[in-house]
Amino acid sequence: MLSVGGVLVVAASNAFNQIYEVEQDSQMNRTKNRPLPAGTLTIAQAYTAAISALLIGLFMLYSINVLSAFFGGISALLYAAVYTPLKARTSLAVFVGAFPGAIPYMLGWVAARNDFDIETGTLFAQQFFWQFPHFWAIAWFSFEDYKKAGYNLLPSGSKDRSTQLYIIIYTVWMIAVGILPVFGITGDLTLSYIGAALVLLLGLWVLGNGIRLLKNGDDKAARKLMLSSIGYLTGMQIIYVIDRFI
Repeated sequence: MLSVGGVLVVAASNAFNQIYEVEQDSQMNRTKNRPLPAGTLTIAQAYTAAISALLIGLFMLYSINVLSAFFGGISALLYAAVYTPLKARTSLAVFVGAFPGAIPYMLGWVAARNDFDIETGTLFAQQFFWQFPHFWAIAWFSFEDYKKAGYNLLPSGSKDRSTQLYIIIYTVWMIAVGILPVFGITGDLTLSYIGAALVLLLGLWVLGNGIRLLKNGDDKAARKLMLSSIGYLTGMQIIYVIDRFI
């Protein structure tokens, strides 16, 4: 119920985003083949799919507990109604979007425990800080493509040293919250020394790519940073799960 319900709520959020941004999507190479700008789906069909997915998803989360449905609903609302309209206005949209982006990551704990405490807050922080180097890397190598649609989502507004330093700083924060449970201050969310060392190594991999971007500033380095951030998040989740059983 959690997996299917969570996927449906996230899918609905993405669908509303694409409905709102259909004109902008048609102008960018990375999005012009999406169903709406490509004309393979009508706006009415998209609304039907989005609303149906949202309602079914929220009902499934509600069947687990009220808190899961609440956070699912807040995530969809912030993403579709706040983050999406802000994208064309300010680069602070990335900060705003990091909130709904971090909620699904912690929903497993909310579903299992029916509470929001230090454990869920830590999981939220891990996903929250991860999004900055990940998304800014995409915004870096897609800078010209985003520009066609009127988007400028880099923190300084350009591909400069300031943006590179922001990426480094947030990557360090990402690493810090990733290993935080090893210090025994995050309640029942724990991590062994071995697990923390492995998460740290993954984080240093991302940081290394961030430093390469700082040194040369080319799009290839930004792509490597983006891919390594995906590897970090996936690897960290696997490590956390395995670590619970050893």
